Amino acid sequence: MASAPLLEIQAIAFERDDRTLFSDVSVCLAAGEIMQVSGPNGCGKTTLLHILATLKPPAHGQMLWRGDDIRADRFGYLADIAFIGHQPGLKLALSARENLIWCARLHGLPVSGKIDMALDRAGLSHCKDVPCSTLSAGQLRRVALAVLHLREALLWLLDEPLTALDHEGISELEAMFRSHLGEGGIIVFSSHQALSLAGVRNLPLTEYAASLN
Repeated sequence: MASAPLLEIQAIAFERDDRTLFSDVSVCLAAGEIMQVSGPNGCGKTTLLHILATLKPPAHGQMLWRGDDIRADRFGYLADIAFIGHQPGLKLALSARENLIWCARLHGLPVSGKIDMALDRAGLSHCKDVPCSTLSAGQLRRVALAVLHLREALLWLLDEPLTALDHEGISELEAMFRSHLGEGGIIVFSSHQALSLAGVRNLPLTEYAASLN
């Protein structure tokens, strides 16, 4: 018997400058499922992730989490998700460790040895105490993704998480994905690159684009 969906996207549409960017996007995701949002730049991949993270409202449609409308308990939904945008969103004057401490306090998480564990697992043990302004783009991406080790979020929403990662970094990210999915988590991510993971569902957003004719 198939698992009941945890996340249901029902006929979502978004409008920008009096133009419909996409419409009728409907998807159901159950525990342990992963979906890649694909398409060219400008088709709305980031916008859809922002809608899922409740950073932007859809023009039409609704989203359900655990069977309930997200709008009925937005804060309960937000407690279950981790959103990482295309930009790392880090304070460059702070070190990687200090950024994770700041993030932990922001989310009311205990500041403990879990932070060092997260940085070590992200391959940052050798540079976790230097200012982020001195790190490479790939290292900054690793710091941002290390946040996923801090929070016990069920739903990961990741905008272009492969950006600036080298082959080793992508392999480590895939290992993170496998672990999260194996624990019943859900992942929605955007990327132009394909992952070497089994069972990745694809959402080609151009199929939901409004006709320009």
